[in-house]
Amino acid sequence: MAIIDVIKYDGSPDVFAWKYPNHELGTWTQLIVNESQEAILYKGGQALDRFTAGRHTLTTANIPILNHIVNLPFGGDSPFTAEVWYVNKLHSLNVKWGTRSPLQLQDPKYQLFVKVRSFGQFGIQIDDACKFLGKLVGTLPVFNQETLTEYFRGVLMMNIHELISSYFVHRKISILEINAYISDISKHIQERVAPAFEEYGIRLLNFYVDSVNTPEDDPATIRLREALAKRAEMDIIGFTYQQERTFDTLGQVAKNEGGIQSDLMGAGIGLSMGYGVGGAIGGAVSRLADKLQVEAYDKVCSKCHRKNQQDAAFCTGCGTSLAASDAPGQPDEVKCQACGERMPRHTKFCPNCGDPYNPCPQCGADNQPDRTHCAECGQAMPVPCRHCGEAVPDKVKFCPHCGGETALTCSQCNLEVQPGQKFCVECGNKLT
Repeated sequence: MAIIDVIKYDGSPDVFAWKYPNHELGTWTQLIVNESQEAILYKGGQALDRFTAGRHTLTTANIPILNHIVNLPFGGDSPFTAEVWYVNKLHSLNVKWGTRSPLQLQDPKYQLFVKVRSFGQFGIQIDDACKFLGKLVGTLPVFNQETLTEYFRGVLMMNIHELISSYFVHRKISILEINAYISDISKHIQERVAPAFEEYGIRLLNFYVDSVNTPEDDPATIRLREALAKRAEMDIIGFTYQQERTFDTLGQVAKNEGGIQSDLMGAGIGLSMGYGVGGAIGGAVSRLADKLQVEAYDKVCSKCHRKNQQDAAFCTGCGTSLAASDAPGQPDEVKCQACGERMPRHTKFCPNCGDPYNPCPQCGADNQPDRTHCAECGQAMPVPCRHCGEAVPDKVKFCPHCGGETALTCSQCNLEVQPGQKFCVECGNKLT
């Protein structure tokens, strides 16, 4: 029978529990326990005593319980059978974890199904060695970090998947923004899984989520990132996706020499209806039309100054009647009613003071915006449509922009009344 003089363990720090392989121990055996270690002596499945850091001699004086279990003749010098377990109580802060397969979730912000995965690390310490050995280690000869991670993977993944999913659903954030909430997620996961570790005598020191991301080759994530990059580029340049498509369409039209005139005008009318009269796209179409067909569009609208075909009756940009643009006797320059300086008739604002040009449809004189009749010739000025607000020539029954009825009538006698009139001249009824 071999007599063991010294028992100690100087193995890897990632081993949490190690059993001394020889069960026959002499009563004068020296048990050496290093700092951050604790040794447990077992006999017949029962923990007899625990030893902290230092040198210990295994005798009946040091192990009183052993004297009642083992019959030691010959003055207590005989060997006995027992198990010695070393438990590493060092702070282990680099226990790795990660999801084996991505979690399928719907991005609540962009409504795309994406695959989400996460990884990180946590720190533990064996707090109760007897509980740890009795409930978790059992008869295993060695218990290390890999074994512990496998044992607790189910508890970790259940809580990690639940918390990440709840952040997506309740916070309404995208997968591309989830890393901004990693600190909160880590804290919540630690609070949820700490009791599960304590049940086995393990204290959870910290828990960190290093990253929550998607696989690089995930098609949904690739499309989402490309779309966001495109939107950021458009925001920097200063136009929208619809406008970019419009510019591409105009470029295709410009290359088609056979149908430039008809196709371009059709595109201009459609865009003006979609984006509003005088909008950015209407202006872009107008400028492009001027460059391509200058000689074909020489009738200028007195309202929006868009060039139209010579035989056009209404402006293709704003719908204003072009009869006023052909009125004879209108000068090339008019006097600004605000500053008195001369300015070109085909302009929108005075180049000297910036006041808007409000032309008379008959003589072209500049008038104040609130005037109902021209200050020069007395001609009735265009009035705003009560439906869409666009300026409509006098005596026009229906708005050329929205098609709404422009004439105002008294609700009592049905007589036509003028804009701004408060009482009916026929019956005296108050107008609303």
